[in-house]
Amino acid sequence: MRFLGNKTRMLENIQYVIDENNINGEVFCDLFAGSGSVGDYLKDKFKIVSNDYLYSLSIINKAKLSNETMPNFSNFIENFGKNPFDYFNSKTYTADSQYFITNNYSPNGGRQYFSVENAVKIDGIRIEIETLYKDFILSAKEREFLLASLIESVMGVSNTTGTYEAFLKIWDKRALKQFVLEPIEINNAKPMATNTIYNKDSNELIRTISGDILYIDPPYTVTDYNAAYHLLESIAKYDYPQINGITGRRKEIYKKSKYTRKEQALMNFEDLFRQAQFNDIIISYSTQGLVSVDELCSLAKRFAKNKEVKVYYFPYREYKNIRQSKKGDNLNEVIIYFKKDNSIIRSPLNYTGSKYSIFNEILRVCPKHISTFVDAMGGAFNVGVNIVAQNIIYNEFLPHTYHIIKMLLEEDKDKILRKVNEIIQLYGLQKAEKESYIKLRNHYNQTKDIYELFVLHMYCFQNQMRFNSKMEFNTPIGNCSFNESLVERISAFIPKTIDVRLLNKSYSELNLETLDKDSVFYFDPPYFITSATYNDGKRGFVGWNADEETKLLDYIADLDSKGFKFILSNVIYHNDETNHLLAEWIKTHKYNIKNIDNVGSKNSRDEVLITNFDWRENV
Repeated sequence: MRFLGNKTRMLENIQYVIDENNINGEVFCDLFAGSGSVGDYLKDKFKIVSNDYLYSLSIINKAKLSNETMPNFSNFIENFGKNPFDYFNSKTYTADSQYFITNNYSPNGGRQYFSVENAVKIDGIRIEIETLYKDFILSAKEREFLLASLIESVMGVSNTTGTYEAFLKIWDKRALKQFVLEPIEINNAKPMATNTIYNKDSNELIRTISGDILYIDPPYTVTDYNAAYHLLESIAKYDYPQINGITGRRKEIYKKSKYTRKEQALMNFEDLFRQAQFNDIIISYSTQGLVSVDELCSLAKRFAKNKEVKVYYFPYREYKNIRQSKKGDNLNEVIIYFKKDNSIIRSPLNYTGSKYSIFNEILRVCPKHISTFVDAMGGAFNVGVNIVAQNIIYNEFLPHTYHIIKMLLEEDKDKILRKVNEIIQLYGLQKAEKESYIKLRNHYNQTKDIYELFVLHMYCFQNQMRFNSKMEFNTPIGNCSFNESLVERISAFIPKTIDVRLLNKSYSELNLETLDKDSVFYFDPPYFITSATYNDGKRGFVGWNADEETKLLDYIADLDSKGFKFILSNVIYHNDETNHLLAEWIKTHKYNIKNIDNVGSKNSRDEVLITNFDWRENV
C-alpha cells in the first residue's frame, strides 16, 4: 500500500530490536497503526491492539488483524455463484446522483483524481457492498475485508503522487488503467488471539489501555494525514460530506495531528510516555523528524527504568511531498527503545488520606506537559514523588511531617535503616507492646529526634501522629510495627524527578513569581465532611473547618484567575452529608469533575478530582 510511513520495509528491523532486547509479553499495541503492516506481521506472536485516527485505516487494520486468509464468502457465493472479486470486476455500473466519487473527483466533477470510468466502478462497488451487508449477504468481517480491498485497490489507479492533497494536471498512465478490485494482501498467519482495533486519538486512547509492548510510529513531518487521505476517508465512510476547494477536501472540522506541529509534538510525546501503562516502548522515528532524536531520547530517559534508552539507526528513503524542501537523498530511520518505569513509589510514612492507591487516577487527568508540579499540601508525598516533570515542589505545613519526609529524601537509605533498627533494639519495641513504646514516646518528647518520631509512627495507633497543645506526641500504642514492607519502601523512596525542592510553609505562602503557566498545583486537603482524625485539631494545630475550607477554595480560584492549572482531591458526598461549600464553588467556576467511586473501604465516600483544565485543550 502506498501509504506515508508504511513500515513494511522496517519489519525485520523491528523484529531485530524485539529479539535483541528479549522483549516478550502477550499484548502488543500499535498505537499509530497506519496500514497495519506491523500488527499484521506480529499477529501470530502477540494479541494486537491496533489504533489509527483515520477511519479508512482502521478498516484496513480490521481486515488484516481479524483474518488468517481471505474470508470464504460462502453466503455470497451461494447467492451469486462466484466470489465477490470476480463478481464486482465483471459488473458494469451506471452513474447517477448518488455516485459521490464520480460526481466530485472525476472530470465529471471538475477534478481528476480518477478517470470517469474508474470512478463509476469505485462508486458502484462501494454502494453495492453496503447493500449486500444490509441484506445479510455479507458478514461484518467480509464487509470490512472488501472495503479494505477497495481502499487499497483505489490507490493503484489514483492520479496523484501518492497522497490526495492534490491531483495531477496531466494524467499518469497508472490512473488510466482499468480499475480492478484485488484482495488486500495479508499475512497468512493465524492470529494468536482476538485482536482489538480502535479508531481514536492516540493520546486519549493511551489513558484507557494497558499491555506489554507499546509501538509508537507517529507522523514525522508536517504532512497532515487527514488532508493527505481525505478521499480514502470519503470512500470508506461514504457519508456524502460537504467538500470544498480545488482539491475537494472534506469540509468537516477535524483535529490536525499534534505530531505534525513542531511546537506541540514533543509535549504530546511527553503525554504518551507519562500515560503509557506498558512495560516496553518502541518508537519509530526519523533523523529528519520534527522532533530531534536527541530531544526524543532525553524525554524518554525521564520515564525509562534506570534512565536507560537505546537507539538504533537504519538507512531509509525520505518521502517528499509537494511542499517539502530538499534535505538530501539519505536519512536514517530510527528505532528508540526503553523499558517504562511504571512503578508507583509508596511513601514510608503511613499517612491518613494517602493517595497512593489512586495515583493512576490522578495521573490520567494531568495535562500533556508539566514544567513544575507543586504538591502544595504534600503530606506523605505519595503523589509528587511519582510525577515526572521538569521539577517538583513538595510543600507541607505540618513541621513533623515535613521533617520526616526531608529526612527520608535527603539522608542515606542505609543510614536511615540502621538508625531505625538501633532505636527498635534499644527500646525493645514489639507490636502492641505498650511499656517499651511509652518509654520511646517519653524520650522523643524530650529530644524531638526525627528518627524517633519516625519509629513511633510505625508502632502507634493507626500510624496517626497526634500532638497536644505543648506539641508533645500523645498517640497511644497500636497494632503495627516495623516490617519488611517498610524496609523496601524506605529504600525505594526516590523521586522520579531529579529536581525536588522542599518547603515547610502554608500553601498560601508559596511564591508564584518563579512558576510558569505550565506549572500544575495539586491540593489534597483534609476532607471537610469526613470523620477522619486529621480534621480534629489534635495535632498541635487548628483543625480543618468551614473557614479553612473556604480559604483554600478562594486561594485555588485565585490561582485559576492567574492562569495556573490545578488538581484538587476532595469529597462532595460522604454517607448522608454533602460538602455544599465545595459543590457551589465547582458550579460557580464551572470546574471539571472526575469521579473516583467508593474509595473508602468502609464508608460510602465518592472521591473526586477537580480541575480547571481539560488535558485535551490547547495542546
